[in-house]
Amino acid sequence: MSDQKRDQATRDYRDTVFLPKTDFPMKAGLPQKEPGIQARWEAIDLYARLREARRGREKFILHDGPPYANGEMHIGHALNHILKDMVVRSQSLMGKDAPYVPGWDCHGLPIEWKVEEQYRKKKLNKDDVPRSEFRAECRAYAQHWVDVQRGQLKRLGLMGDWDNPYLTMDYEAEGTIVAELMKFAEAGNLYRGAKPVMWSPVEKTALAEAEVEYEDITSTQIDVAFEIVESPIEELVGAHAVIWTTTPWTIPVNQALAYGPEVAYRLWTFSDDPGDQSAKSPSASIKSILVAEPLILDVLDRMVGQGTRPKNAGLEWYGESSPNHVKRFKGSDLAGTKVRHPMHRLGGFYATPRPLLPGDFVTTDSGTGLVHMAPDHGEDDFELCKTADLHPVFAVMDDGRYRDDWPWLGAGDCDAEGKERRRAVINANFNAPDGPICSDLREAGALLSASADYRHSYPHSWRSKAKVIYRCTPQWFVPMDKDLGESSVAILRQAQDERGGDMASHPASAQPEPVEGHVQPSTLREIALAEIERVEFTPARGSRRIGSMVEGRPDWVLSRQRAWGVPITLFVRPDGTYLQDPEVNARVIAAVRADGVDAWEEGRKAEFLGPDHDPADFEMVTDILDVWFDSGCTHAFVLESGKWPDLQWPADLYLEGSDQHRGWFQSSLLESCATRGRAPYDQILTHGFTMDAKGMKMSKSLGNTVNPLKLMEEYGADIIRLWALSVDFTADHRIGDEILKGVGDQYRRLRNTFRYLLGALDGWVGDFGDVAELPELEVYVLSLLSELDGKLRKAAEEYDFNAYTRLLVDFCNEDLSAFFFDIRKDTLYCDGPDSDTRNAYRAVLDLLFHSLVRYAAPVLVHTAEEVWLTRYPQDGEQGGSVHLLEWPSVPGVTADRAKWDALRALRERVTEAIEPLRRDKVIRSSNEAAVTVPASAVPAGVTEEQLAELFISATVTRGQGEAVTVTRSSDNKCGRCWRLLPDVPEDGALCGRCADVVAQLDEAAA
Repeated sequence: MSDQKRDQATRDYRDTVFLPKTDFPMKAGLPQKEPGIQARWEAIDLYARLREARRGREKFILHDGPPYANGEMHIGHALNHILKDMVVRSQSLMGKDAPYVPGWDCHGLPIEWKVEEQYRKKKLNKDDVPRSEFRAECRAYAQHWVDVQRGQLKRLGLMGDWDNPYLTMDYEAEGTIVAELMKFAEAGNLYRGAKPVMWSPVEKTALAEAEVEYEDITSTQIDVAFEIVESPIEELVGAHAVIWTTTPWTIPVNQALAYGPEVAYRLWTFSDDPGDQSAKSPSASIKSILVAEPLILDVLDRMVGQGTRPKNAGLEWYGESSPNHVKRFKGSDLAGTKVRHPMHRLGGFYATPRPLLPGDFVTTDSGTGLVHMAPDHGEDDFELCKTADLHPVFAVMDDGRYRDDWPWLGAGDCDAEGKERRRAVINANFNAPDGPICSDLREAGALLSASADYRHSYPHSWRSKAKVIYRCTPQWFVPMDKDLGESSVAILRQAQDERGGDMASHPASAQPEPVEGHVQPSTLREIALAEIERVEFTPARGSRRIGSMVEGRPDWVLSRQRAWGVPITLFVRPDGTYLQDPEVNARVIAAVRADGVDAWEEGRKAEFLGPDHDPADFEMVTDILDVWFDSGCTHAFVLESGKWPDLQWPADLYLEGSDQHRGWFQSSLLESCATRGRAPYDQILTHGFTMDAKGMKMSKSLGNTVNPLKLMEEYGADIIRLWALSVDFTADHRIGDEILKGVGDQYRRLRNTFRYLLGALDGWVGDFGDVAELPELEVYVLSLLSELDGKLRKAAEEYDFNAYTRLLVDFCNEDLSAFFFDIRKDTLYCDGPDSDTRNAYRAVLDLLFHSLVRYAAPVLVHTAEEVWLTRYPQDGEQGGSVHLLEWPSVPGVTADRAKWDALRALRERVTEAIEPLRRDKVIRSSNEAAVTVPASAVPAGVTEEQLAELFISATVTRGQGEAVTVTRSSDNKCGRCWRLLPDVPEDGALCGRCADVVAQLDEAAA
């Protein structure tokens, strides 16, 4: 053996191998590292720098839907705001000016309720405190939670104008809300009326649909007989019309019965034969009953008890053969029929006969086919009774009890022991089969059946969790179906002029160009529905959902009977009409802008009315506005006010949970359509709800809630962000420990990709050069990057963030780490510094770095910044940031995809064939493998040396068979690159390439 060969066989060559070198740690330590990164962003005022960098660019406005200032941030808040941050950051990355102004909803019952709870704990009554003092406590409570939530949301890495958010309780905002209300008033699009609305007896206020949630409950169902006292059908007189209801408490205010004009009814006569198997009458006074024919069996079964009738038995079980049981009538024949209330003996209200009225809403799905009508407590009841000049009697007070002077269940109504029986109508005992209502009906001989076993969905207040009722009270409404008229058009035209536009420039304005054969929208409902057709919804089903809600919704109830909110600043005359004086309105608006909602108080009445109106002629409205009207006006005082000059109206996008189709999306739509003739947004993006790992709704009582603050302490914000942007957020989705562990694995792969790039690019100062001079593998990878670039941009533009993150992760894992990096590691480690292949590889790595760090920046906001500043620490010293960068410029490179698909498929087959030998320790690495592949599987023009490089094997030969075979190479192993090659004279000596590199390095060192 020569001395040179002996030296080569014994020398340690590790110091001649170009291993990646970086200070970027494999262990992220996000919970400890992220706060420092955020502190730096605040120190350099990153948001302001980004605004300056994008000034003059195309705008993209995401208007933030205001979360409620009440309680800690929950996982739903986190998901919602991460999605918003991703939208804003990705739009900014694509070169747009995309400001973000966060905001909070600060008025309303939830905050007032919490302050009242504090009063109750101190045994105080809020009504004993001056209203301004109580409101001040509500304001302080809201501000506390604004500050808490702001800090928690910022911890997620959200970028925005956090020092200058919008609050609905700011005086300027309150003044704008009043100004928006006055637009409705001046256009005549407000009216006060008494209609049934959802009412919370516990909270003593009307509720909007969005403030109600539905829960399954078990109610008492009763069948009640009303004696027929008048009818054009002679044989009906003396019979009893039967109604069925699950709200016994509404019987005391019954005023009519409804029938279906096309429904078939049967008069059932009870048998006097004691041996007859038919149902027996529960009362000696009830000889026959009138019920819808399809429901007679159900009524009789409820009377005698479920299970009495044999299975599959029909009317014959009850005596169908008797001719007394088969008299039938059509519903329309019942016109002119009247009944008397079961409690008619009380006189007064109950003495008046009740008419039978035709109702299109009457069905035979359940019940009796006859519906009892209480106009105080039902929308159908109210509308139908109005046609017969029957009006609400307002018997139920705001706390849900019957008023003191009501003849039945009012004050002084006591049981046998003298205990007062009056109580809130939502009380289960009040409605129970043995409760006062059923007991009185039973005593009157009118109760056919009563059982507390009816399971159904029922509305509850989502704050107090108490059952709500429909209750008729005087409220302020916006009409949905009134022609907006010329006064409204003037308001719309003025609003558009103020924006520098004109009526014709807005496709959905109140006065669009007429289209032949089309009816132009003229009511609020029609304009809103037309806008829903125009607006782009993601997912598309959102359009159908909000459309059906707007199509069927009643008039908009604006008023609430509470203290903490924006007052309905109207002066009302004794006849119920209100003052429409722009000068008075201007004084009120200015006062609220200056002093907030406390400005609306009796002591300033004369000041507001001025010299032209006598204060004695007007009453000041004491109701406040529905909080959804507040939030529906945010587009006005945020996008149009000029307080945030980077914003503009209308917004490009509103983004909230799918529940906001009936909440903020809808209130904003209606408010803007009424005052501006179009929606305040062009796109709506909705997300589903976060469930636990088993797919169950999160509930404190179940103990399955997930606290994002604790998750950040354990995992870091970037992991939560990656989770939020990896799930299909458009539907309900899950979170849990195992899910987050999977997300953590994805994060580690992405982090290791960046760590490899940083290490491989250590000291790199070259440039990209000419694509035509690159090796074919590099060209292929660039073609993959070009394809990825297009897909990522499309996903960002379409808000498909699930696809965005999946594409990014898969590219890093499958195309880079498991393929490109794996193949080229020998070139990177062992080629010489002047190697064209190595330099071409590093040039492509440099392009990959600049592309991937930008792609990742909207998702992993902290990690991308850490990566960027690790490579460019001088940028950090100068106040730079990855988040100031724009979308990368990627060359549009193409490659022979069919060829490379075939090579990658063959590579997978080779890897699978090598693995058993590695497992059995025949070989330690693929570098020791001698591979034979089918000649037919090798694309034309590919050499065996290129195949060995792709497969990271010692040698590759072409075979005639179809199988891939592997053996251990008989060649010697290079002591530097560890490849088994023919030109290595003995194990531990150098191959030709490594010998040249080492000689070059030794010469340079000498």
